[in-house]
Amino acid sequence: MNLADFDWGLIWENREALINGMWTALSVSTVALLISTVVGLLLAVLRNGPKSVSWIAVVYINVFRGVPALVSVIWVYFGLSLVLGISFSVFQAGVIALSMLYSAFLAEIFRSALAAVPHGHTEAGWALGMRTSQIFFSVTLPQAIKIALPNIGSMYIGMVKDTSTFTVIGLLEVVRVTQNLVATTFQPFVLYTAAAIIYVIAAFAIDLIFRLIEGVYVRPPKALIGRAIRARQRRTIEKIVASTKANSLATAQLFVK
Repeated sequence: MNLADFDWGLIWENREALINGMWTALSVSTVALLISTVVGLLLAVLRNGPKSVSWIAVVYINVFRGVPALVSVIWVYFGLSLVLGISFSVFQAGVIALSMLYSAFLAEIFRSALAAVPHGHTEAGWALGMRTSQIFFSVTLPQAIKIALPNIGSMYIGMVKDTSTFTVIGLLEVVRVTQNLVATTFQPFVLYTAAAIIYVIAAFAIDLIFRLIEGVYVRPPKALIGRAIRARQRRTIEKIVASTKANSLATAQLFVK
C-alpha cells in the first residue's frame, strides 16, 4: 500500500466538520486564555507579596502545574458534579480545566516578566510624583506584558492542543470529529493527517498574531516613561499658569482697592 491508495478526497469532503472542530478548540482556548491571564497576573502579584499571603499562590501554582489536562477536565466535569452538585457543559468544563492549569503557568511567566522590568523605571515614576498604582499600571505592567507575550502565545498554542484530551467528555473539537469520521470511513491515516495539518496551521497563525501584537500594539518602555514625563510637565505648567493668573488677579484687586 502506498500514499496513492488512500482516499485523500475525504479531507475536502469533511472540511467543514474539521474546521468546526478547530473553531470549537479555539473558542474554548480563547476564553480560557482570557481567564487564566487575569488569574495568573493576580497570582503573580500575590506571589511577590508578603509571605503571609504569598504561600497561597505558591501552593496553587505547584499543585496545578503538575496536574495533566485530562485529569483536570475529568475532575471538573465529573468530580464537581458529585462533590458539589454542580454540573457543567462540556464547553464550560473545558474552559475551567484549562483556566486552572494555565493560570499556574502564566503566574510564573508574569512573575518573571515583572521581575525583568528595570527597577529604575519604577524609581523614575516615583521621582515624577506618580503613585505606586499608577506606576504599576502605566509603566511596569505594559512592559511586563510585552516581555511575557511570546510565552503567552506559546501557552495559547498549548491550550489548543490540550483540548484534544477533552474528547473524553465529548467535546467536539478536531480530534473528536476525526474519531467520529474514522469510525464511518475507516481511513485513520488520512483523517489524522488532516487533523495534524489543521493544528500546525493554527499554531503558525497564533504565533503570527502574537508577533503582530508584540510589534504593533505594545508601546516600548521609553515611550511609556516619556509619556509620563510629558504628562508631569504639562501638569506642572498648568499649575504655574494657574498660580500666575491667581497672583495677577490678586494684585489687580489690590490696585483697585
